[in-house]
This record gives sequence, C-alpha cells and structure tokens, in this order.
Amino acid sequence: MNESNELRNREVPNHPVDGEIATLISADQVELLRQQWTNVQSHFVDEPRKSVEEADQLVAAAIKQIEDGFSEGRSNLEKQWSRGDQASTEDLRICLQHYRQFFDRLLTRV
Repeated sequence: MNESNELRNREVPNHPVDGEIATLISADQVELLRQQWTNVQSHFVDEPRKSVEEADQLVAAAIKQIEDGFSEGRSNLEKQWSRGDQASTEDLRICLQHYRQFFDRLLTRV
C-alpha cells in the first residue's frame, strides 16, 4: 500500500484499503454467526432436515444484517440530502465502493 492510501485510510474511519472488502457485519456478529453455523452443522447427522432449515434461517439472518447496513448508509445520505446538505464526494465514493465490493463478492463464485 502506498503512502497516500495509508493517509486516506486513516482519515476515513472503516475505510477499506483498495482491494480489501469492506466489513459488512461487525466482528462480534461474524463470530456469533460462525458459532451458530457450527451448531447447525453439528446436528446434521442426527437431524439433517432441521439442520437445513436452521441453515436457511441463519443465511437469511446474515443477509438481513448486510441489508440493514446498506440501508443505514443510504438513509444517512438521504437525511443529508433532505436537509439540503451535500454529501461529500468522499462519502459518496466510499458508499459506492462498499456497493462495488459487495457486488464483486456476490459474483465471485457464480
């Protein structure tokens, strides 16, 4: 990473380094989701149908958390716009970057 990227990343909290994926779920939530996934998998041999149902619910919960994060970011920008404030180009760039990184992640294994 070059010096200008390091400076820019320090100035903007939670700003991903180019090529890095933005964090869409907090570290605590990721850990909780991983623990829940381990639990789902551990019950598969005894209750495969229930494990698949729980896996579906867990994936839906993770997707909801991601959706909520994007919704909150969009809502914050819309609040600025409704007050007549202009969102900075940097705020908009970061927002678009999060969308691009998520979109790229979705299509990586399609």
